Parts: sequence; C-alpha cells; structure tokens
Amino acid sequence: MLTILGFAMIATFLVLIMMKKMSPIAALVLIPALFCVFVGKGAKLGDYVLDGVTDLAPTAAMLMFAIVYFGVMIDVGLFDPIVRGILKFCKADPMRIVVGTAVLAAIVSLDGDGSTTFMITVSAMYPLYKRLKMSLVVMTGVAAMANGVMNTLPWGGPTARAATALKLDASDIFVPMIPALLVGLAFVFVLSYVLGVRERRRLGVLTLDDVLEEEKETETVLVGSGGTGDGKVSTRKGGTAAAGSGTDAPTSATGTAASGDDDGFQGLDPNRPTLRPRLYWFNALLTVGLLTAMIMEWLPIPVLFLIGAALVLSVNFPHIPDQKARLAAHADNVLNVSGMVFAAAVFTGVLQGTGMVDHMAKWMVDVIPASMGPHMALVTGILSLPLTYFMSNDGFYFGVLPVLAEAGAAHGVTPLEMARASLVGQPLHMSSPLVPAVYVLVGMAKVEFGDHTRFVVKWAALTCLVILGASMLFGII
Repeated sequence: MLTILGFAMIATFLVLIMMKKMSPIAALVLIPALFCVFVGKGAKLGDYVLDGVTDLAPTAAMLMFAIVYFGVMIDVGLFDPIVRGILKFCKADPMRIVVGTAVLAAIVSLDGDGSTTFMITVSAMYPLYKRLKMSLVVMTGVAAMANGVMNTLPWGGPTARAATALKLDASDIFVPMIPALLVGLAFVFVLSYVLGVRERRRLGVLTLDDVLEEEKETETVLVGSGGTGDGKVSTRKGGTAAAGSGTDAPTSATGTAASGDDDGFQGLDPNRPTLRPRLYWFNALLTVGLLTAMIMEWLPIPVLFLIGAALVLSVNFPHIPDQKARLAAHADNVLNVSGMVFAAAVFTGVLQGTGMVDHMAKWMVDVIPASMGPHMALVTGILSLPLTYFMSNDGFYFGVLPVLAEAGAAHGVTPLEMARASLVGQPLHMSSPLVPAVYVLVGMAKVEFGDHTRFVVKWAALTCLVILGASMLFGII
C-alpha cells in the first residue's frame, strides 16, 4: 500500500506542476501533507517535516550564501573574461548560442556545484536569449544536462555518496567512467547543436546590425504588399523571425549589452558600476581558495560560503549602503531558492518518514527477475534514471544502491560495477523537483518548472542511455 501511495504522490505532484495547476512550492508542501493523512500518519506530519528541514537546512544555508557569493563575483566581473570568450564565439547565431550555453555550463560545472553553475550560465546567456527571442527552455535544458554529466565529478556528490555507501574509493569509481562520461558530454554538445539549428531555422541568423537596429526601433516593421502588414517580422539572413507580435521586450538580468568590443554582445554589462577590476586577482584567488577548501573538505561547505560571502562583500564593497544594495540585488534569488528547499523538505520528509521510499525501493528490487541477476549493473544503470529523479541522491545511494549491490554480488557482479552504473542517471537527476539547484536555474531564467520538465526529461533520459551504452561498449560496467 505504501508503495502505491508513494508512486501516486510523486505522479500527482509531477502532473499538477506540469499542467500548471499548482506552483512547485505549493505542490511540494500540500501534496505530501495530504498523502501523509491518507497513509494514516497525519499526527506525525510535524515530526516528518522537521526531520526533512533538519536534513536540508545545511543545503539551504549553502545555497543562500553561495548565491550571495557568486552573485557578487558576477557583479564585480570575475567571470567576465570567460563570458566574453563564449559570447564572442556565439555572436548572433542561435546555433552558436545554444552550443555556447552547453560549453559554458560544462566549464563552470568544474566547481562541483549546480547552483553556481546555473547562476553564472543564466546571467551570461539570458540577455542573448531574450534579445533574439530564443526559447528559454532550450537554455535551461541544455545547461541542466551539461551540469548533470559533470555532476559525476568526485567532489560533485553522487560519486562520493556511492563510494561511501559501498565502502569504495571514489577514484576507483570515477576514473574508469571518464570515457563514457566524455561520450555523454559530447552527446550533450551534439544535441545542443541540433537544438540550436532548430532555433536558427525558426528565427534565422541575425547580423549585428540587425540586432542593434532592432533595439533602436520602437515599432515592429511589418512587411507586405502595398505597405500593409501581414503580421510577420521582417525576414532576416537565413530565415524568418517569429511570426506575430506581443513578445516581451528584450531585457537583461544583469545589464544591457553594449555595442563596441566583442561584437556588442557582452551579456554582462561591461560598464556596470559594480565592477572592481583592481580587485580581480584578489577575487580570483579567493574563489580558487574557496573551491580548494571545498574539495579538501577543510570546513563544511555552508560555513565556507558563509565566510566567503562575508569576506567578498567587505572587501569589494566596504561601505555598508553598498553591501545592503548587493544583498538586496540578490534577495529574490535567495528567497526563492531557500523557500523551495524548505518546501522540498516537506516532500522528502513525508517520503522518508512514512516509509514510502523504503517500500518503493524494495518493490523495485523484488520485481527484478532472477534471470537478470548476472546483469545487475545494467539493471542498476536503468533504474538510476527513475529512482534518482523521484528521490534524493541520499535516498538512492544510501537506501537503494546497497540493496542492489547485495543482489548483484550474489551473481558475481562487483560493487565497483554497481557503483559506476549508479552514476548513469545524473543528467536526468539534475532536473528532478527534489534538486534545489534546479529552482535557481528556472527562477533566474524566468521559466515555469513544468515547461522545463516537459522539455528536458526526454533529452536528459536519452543522454543517460547514451552514457549507459558507452559504459557497456567500453566494458566499464
């Protein structure tokens, strides 16, 4: 019964947010509360929620101060050289912009944190997508998939969890997986190229003069015989712009693009007053030191970001009014993300507290035919897609993986193979409603979570299967 209710709760949540019948934060709170009553444990709802909040509080604190830290670093210009390089490659070609999004997300993902990756990627690319009227779900989908592949880095989380759960060395799990993960990352780049070509066909290739001139115009230029409009924006090089009017005026989350250097597509305003060029190397060294401390685990990550945020604010903006202004500038993102994390705590708290997760995991293991025993690594790789999407990484790696590994060991499948197979589902996991970072992505991109989910699930699942196929082809699992 708990198994059925667990799957029903997850399905209800996904259907309601994808159909936009409820906001994610409301659905994360109300649906599990309702199902907790169905299970007959409504009296314990408070305990379950507090347990969930306790588990996720460090994550919420980390995200809050990470948003402030990297938000200020974006403000002061730390990432401008990388962004300029990517945007110089992109120019005004939708195909290049989508590919550039994937490349930028992959590079920034080297820090092992999804929320910072999404903050930097969206801050850089959002103005271009808005200006050229490109699909924002393409941006969020490509960024999430690229980050999902890179999330398997030993300091990213899943690999460390798998190593801890099965008492293995993280490097023994990760290093052999590198060829398959590179294939997965290459597939994301190819997919971004295909999606970019589709956007190019829809919008056409703009020249710089087209865009700059369009920004100066106050009325849409209509084309048609005799001066009468037919409702279509003027034809551009390589295609026709989106038909009709009423599209939101292009805006920038971080400042308007300026003409001049780098072909006029800065993404991050090169003249914004928050720039601190004289402190560039201080900020760079501080960030490298912070990432090193994260990897070496010198202090808990929330503590590192708390100290880092306080330090970067004090040094770059010594005057208190300026510090308040920077905090206010990033308050929306902080509030949205932290609120979503605590709402997710209700969902995970009820799932775990009522025992739904345990019953779902046991059911999944029990339905595996005995004949599949020798192929448990393959089974684990396939199961990692839905299981890491429907439950947290902690729940999967510490609750389900050990059970699967035990079943595999009975048929001669090594724990290392099982651990490697368990990483396959990460590109899909990064768009799970239980991943706090995804709310940073959709929030900053101003995309509905349901729209993002509808777009990304099929492509992310395909990316996972490509990684799984490459792992089998190379004999990794």
